Amino acid sequence: MNAKPVLLAIALAAAATAARAEPAVIYDMGGKFDKSFNQAAYDGAERWKKETGKPYLEFEISNPAQREQAKRRMAERGANPIVGIGFSQGSSMEKVAKEFPKLQFAIVDSVVNLPNVQSIVFKEHEGSFLVGMMAAMASKTGKVGFVGGMDIPLIRKFQCGYEQGAKYANPKVEVSANMTGTTPAAWNDPARGAELAKAQFAKGVDVVFAAAGGTGVGVYQAAKDAGKLAIGVDSNQNHLHPGTMLTSMVKRVDVAVYNAFKGTTPGVTVLGLKEGGVDYALDDNNAKLVSAEMKRKVDAAKADIIAGKIVVTDYMAKNACN
Repeated sequence: MNAKPVLLAIALAAAATAARAEPAVIYDMGGKFDKSFNQAAYDGAERWKKETGKPYLEFEISNPAQREQAKRRMAERGANPIVGIGFSQGSSMEKVAKEFPKLQFAIVDSVVNLPNVQSIVFKEHEGSFLVGMMAAMASKTGKVGFVGGMDIPLIRKFQCGYEQGAKYANPKVEVSANMTGTTPAAWNDPARGAELAKAQFAKGVDVVFAAAGGTGVGVYQAAKDAGKLAIGVDSNQNHLHPGTMLTSMVKRVDVAVYNAFKGTTPGVTVLGLKEGGVDYALDDNNAKLVSAEMKRKVDAAKADIIAGKIVVTDYMAKNACN
């Protein structure tokens, strides 16, 4: 794909209002309407726009080469700050941020050690622990599942936390896990997600957690069709299939983008349960699926994690899941 026409349009749009130093957000593969990770970023940008009445620039990546191109074009036109969504933007962020030391940058899910970059990372394992508990408590078969997107340490981090939470609630629970693929295409393959979920259901799994971006949409549909339960990720996805979605492991990428647009703080920002960066979602769409006892136990565990009484293993720190 030739990215030049699209990037030229961005550059022209930016040029018209460069004097106002508009912030910019660059979504990764899957697009801003993936109903998950990127969409959470979009929601944060829109919240900032609504509150301030100011515009912002945006670009959706459709091939790897565009990551660096988009950042450089926006930087050349004075966009500030420039926010990159996703770990895959780390290397291009480092390169472009070095070239434009007077501009501010922020990146979600990666660490770039530069004086003009804020790196925002999350304790996904803590939120995944809570939904793992809920999966085990809701399961009637004692078998729960996990479908990840691209097989990378970050997604193993979700899986590891989920398994720990499930086993905390039910030491005898069986956890089945599959990854969708090893390339960025794994984030946007609903058909493959559905296949993996169906295979898990055939083995007795009756609750499945998807940490797979747009691929998760296929997992949730398969769960609905099979009369099973599913758990959403990143955005609150409970509304997608009320009665099927047990909960969602909310990762507040929206808050990260909103705060970055208001002003970046160079260094590493870590958001976990204590900081309100991750949580489980409870609303009218899933209230009937979450019993008072389930909520009591999960909230107690949440308090214990925040207090340090329960320590959830971070796969990326330990490279192990116990």
